[in-house]
Amino acid sequence: MTDILIVEDNAEIAEILADFLRKENYTVSIAGTGEKAIELYEKYGARLIILDIMLPGMDGFFVCSKIRENSNTHILIASARTDKNDKLKGLNLGADDYIEKPYDIDILLVKIKGIFKRKYGLDEIVDGNLKLNTVTGTLFINDKKTDITSKEFELLKILMENKNVTLKKEYLFNTIWGYDSDSEMQTLTVHIKWLREKIEENPKKPKHIITEWGVGYRFE
Repeated sequence: MTDILIVEDNAEIAEILADFLRKENYTVSIAGTGEKAIELYEKYGARLIILDIMLPGMDGFFVCSKIRENSNTHILIASARTDKNDKLKGLNLGADDYIEKPYDIDILLVKIKGIFKRKYGLDEIVDGNLKLNTVTGTLFINDKKTDITSKEFELLKILMENKNVTLKKEYLFNTIWGYDSDSEMQTLTVHIKWLREKIEENPKKPKHIITEWGVGYRFE
């Protein structure tokens, strides 16, 4: 599952926000239209949706209403429309919050961290001698900090969040690198190898990251 889905038709704004969020170790997808937002959400899901209202074609109000039909994922409307009636409409359609553009990126990041902490309790993911701090993006093994890249962190995080569930290679690759990434599937294999070298006692006989041949990987 993707952490954050940004629904924003201004590509520059979307990419800037995505860069900030990825530096905070969130997995991020971007949709430039309401139709694309619903497509991505139905395919990958999202824990938080940052939703613009003024979109080409299907507007943000419709997206909010459509997603809220079957999901309680957190919806944060970020819009330049500051009229009280717009805010009330968004909230009445099921949005959890409404902030005005232009917003202060630091304030938005703090708000997002608060949402994840309150709603998902994802400050730390602990399993045996492994501990992931999802706020600082750090890995501890036997309480000792271990160097880890952002992609390795994202990969280990999604595996640990789905313990004992085999995740398909395509799902992992699309979630971590993006469906439109220029990277190749071999990148996933390499990152799995690097992770095993860091967290397994014997990387050649892994006990945590298990390969399901022809399907994908699971965390045990």
